[in-house]
Amino acid sequence: MKAYFIVPDGARVRLELRDVTTPEPKAGQLLVKVRGACFNRGELIPGHGHANSVKQGGGECAGEIAKLGEGVAGFSIGDKVMGRCVGGWSEFALMDVREALRVPERLSWEEAGAIPLAFMVVHDMLVTHGALKAGEWLLVTAITSGVGVAALQTAKALGAKVIGTSGSAEKLAQLQALGLDVGVQTRGTGFYDAAMNATDGKGVNLVVNNVGGTVFPECMRSLAYEGRLATVGYLDRNMNSTIDLEMLHTNRLKLFGVSNKLRPPNERAQSVRGFERDLLPLFADGRIKVRLDRVFPFNEMPAALDYVQSDSLLGKVAMKM
Repeated sequence: MKAYFIVPDGARVRLELRDVTTPEPKAGQLLVKVRGACFNRGELIPGHGHANSVKQGGGECAGEIAKLGEGVAGFSIGDKVMGRCVGGWSEFALMDVREALRVPERLSWEEAGAIPLAFMVVHDMLVTHGALKAGEWLLVTAITSGVGVAALQTAKALGAKVIGTSGSAEKLAQLQALGLDVGVQTRGTGFYDAAMNATDGKGVNLVVNNVGGTVFPECMRSLAYEGRLATVGYLDRNMNSTIDLEMLHTNRLKLFGVSNKLRPPNERAQSVRGFERDLLPLFADGRIKVRLDRVFPFNEMPAALDYVQSDSLLGKVAMKM
């Protein structure tokens, strides 16, 4: 089968298309004939995720079950599924059956392939740990990223109000159509005043930090009493920051990190079921619609990578077979 591999190349990565043996599903696995997949920035940062060394790319996909591993129940060959996987940028990918979700009828393959990673992370941040409620304020730094747009869409579906930062005024204007309440044009700090003005000086209830260490202190300052701060990305490549301990305990803040890399399989399985319960119905009835910036065919994946690394996108870049 054909499969793309991520190859570190200095400060960036490149893709190599290789011929490899079609994998055989082990016990508890599905072999999925890939129809749609997506790019995620975490895979493309050298020193992080799949970009540490040469590895087969693609951590999520959607497609049809081609073969069942031993002991798999509840699914049949030909069923349409989506989920986190190994080798999503390939003609066939392996998926743990505990990760598999049935594809809602209204979704295209590309839309389905863009959901699992970003929206499960968002569910973890906004629902499981963030406990975001209707009427509360959410601040998202770098809101035009895939996770940022997914956080905006999910928060609006939950009835929350959203402040977002971006270096592009044009992109912020486009996000107003998805419900963005307040846009702040900045690539780094400088959003505290906007957060205070929007919330009558109280601060926001939840922050999603996609940027990293350079904005971490201002994210903390922008929180309300009993506010929550989720750190999910480091587009600035800065992994260090300071914590104001007085602010932390005086305002009873909650700080937490979000990552799938080191979670054991049983925890990952629980997160899938939580997403299936809380958010999948919102995709099935159209309350959340995947925001795809562009869709590239499989044979144009290197061009898709160039587009992703150009930082021109708004939302997700998908691949279709």
